[in-house]
Amino acid sequence: MPEETVKTYKLDREINSVLATDCGSTTTKAILIEKVNGEYRLVVRGEAPTTVEAPFEDVTMGARNAIREVEELTGRRLLDENGVITPRQPDGSGVDIYLSTSSAGGGLQMMVAGVIKIMTAESAERAALGAGAIVMDTISIDDGRKPFEKIQRIRHLRPDMILLSGGIDGGTITHVVQIAELIAAAEPKPRLGIGFKLPIIYAGNADARSHMEKILGEKTDLRVVDNIRPVLEKENLGPAREEIHRLFMEHVMAQAPGYNKLMKWTPVPIMPTPGAVGLLMQQAARTFDLSLVGVDIGGATTDVFSVFGANHEFFNRTVSANLGMSYSICNVLLEAGVANIRRWIPFDIDEADLRNRIRNKMIRPTTIPQTMEELIIEQALAREALRLAFEHHKSLAVGLRGVQRTIDVSRTFADQQVSAGTLVDLMELGMLVGSGGVLSHAPRRVQSALMMLDAFVPEGFTRLTVDSIFMMPQLGVLSTVHPEAATQVFDRDCLIRLGEALAPVGPGRDGQDAVTVTMTPSQGKPVTVTVPFGSMALLPLPEGTTAEVEAKPHQGLDVGGGRGRTVKRTIEGGVVGFIIDARGRQPFVLPDDTKERNRKLIEWLRALDVYPAEYLDQLAKA
Repeated sequence: MPEETVKTYKLDREINSVLATDCGSTTTKAILIEKVNGEYRLVVRGEAPTTVEAPFEDVTMGARNAIREVEELTGRRLLDENGVITPRQPDGSGVDIYLSTSSAGGGLQMMVAGVIKIMTAESAERAALGAGAIVMDTISIDDGRKPFEKIQRIRHLRPDMILLSGGIDGGTITHVVQIAELIAAAEPKPRLGIGFKLPIIYAGNADARSHMEKILGEKTDLRVVDNIRPVLEKENLGPAREEIHRLFMEHVMAQAPGYNKLMKWTPVPIMPTPGAVGLLMQQAARTFDLSLVGVDIGGATTDVFSVFGANHEFFNRTVSANLGMSYSICNVLLEAGVANIRRWIPFDIDEADLRNRIRNKMIRPTTIPQTMEELIIEQALAREALRLAFEHHKSLAVGLRGVQRTIDVSRTFADQQVSAGTLVDLMELGMLVGSGGVLSHAPRRVQSALMMLDAFVPEGFTRLTVDSIFMMPQLGVLSTVHPEAATQVFDRDCLIRLGEALAPVGPGRDGQDAVTVTMTPSQGKPVTVTVPFGSMALLPLPEGTTAEVEAKPHQGLDVGGGRGRTVKRTIEGGVVGFIIDARGRQPFVLPDDTKERNRKLIEWLRALDVYPAEYLDQLAKA
């Protein structure tokens, strides 16, 4: 939704060195950034197991261990008995500033409540997700549950906090008061901090504030902020998100073991990891001046971020808390189904064998693929996890509900995505940013590119990138202190440019000419290639170079300029190159026949050199 102003922090000293940590649920990662020859660059990185649980129960121990690795690699002293040494000392020890993000202890877990499910409750969900929370459940008057079921649900979940919204300012207060009474009847207890009152953020009709105080004031820690939907036509998420961050520090972080010490090390509040990544995505969209979609696929959850709009004003984040590559991998199997996973595997595999392999990954979450078959199966699962998370994201990244709209006649026959109200326009999408182990650490970079193409099905021209070592959370919190440093490190050290992809949109028949592309690289001779419908092609274009591209679509297809119209574009090179994906869009379908599908999969894998040629030859003969 409309991007609010991000709170920034000013320091009274020049920043030439930055130490930042991300305390994850399993690993704490530390990075050291220095100003080198007038530019901010990543120097070294260290990591260590997170120590928020027994027997250590002190998050600073894991942070110290990760920072000690940085000390060993640089030969510099960064720690003393009080924590990180700041500011930097004359003898070279310490850094100018220390920053941190965290998702340890399960991150920020919230419930949201609103009067109407698709209006105020949906706005509250967007506010919570944008602040970096996992939304455990959404309560509304019209959600179909009886009052006692809602009370039981609130008691059972024990969230870190509840965001309550409802009603426009000056409107009726009856329904939002009813929800407040449900929460009061449940007498919910917070997940952390026995004896503490559960924080409730009220961001609804201003006329109901006195009633909230009477109903919830004594039983909960009630905080009142500006209405999320002051009028139907406007959404105001900023105050609610700021209060969520504040309460995250006061209640969640303060109760987690060792965080009270960690907070004293940094002058800037510790941010939830997903919230920090979201800030960096917005910063990147402004820097590169394009719309983008970012994804972080982890072991238990998959986060999707998007920034769209003429002025990059529409930022959305969703978290699919049941889609991941280790702990939640069986949920991917359940939601996608065996058939959807098998369609990406270019060899015959017994259903029972596939199920058992997936279950083994769930009970041994730290294992990595040891054979080509295991790698292909894992990447097939990743495609489905990404696809499902993106579908979930598009369903929530929508315009405001309940607002009357005037529809332009020219848009009446527009594609289904736009008419359905989603803000995610795949033809407008300028960049895909992939992160998470399965994407960042794929054995061949082209495997990451193909997984994103298959899962997100981008249209027209799209830049493909991956995060090299997952430092986006630290750069996100750095952007609140020093946007220039965060942007420079993100551009030069964080992003790996895979290359550009071109995907013509529209139906066609296999074998017919789909698009003719002439690429004139800044270094080298022009290349012209015609790619038939149902095929893929890869044109080498090294990282650090550019090329002028002329794309002429056939059969009334669209490459971004309208049906049948030639498009000229300057593109950037990458470690993979320039991918032409003529497999079809709207819809993109794989053959139903298993043998034909396997043949096409092998053809595409061979065209992009995704797996070793000898292995693909063996598959083709099988």
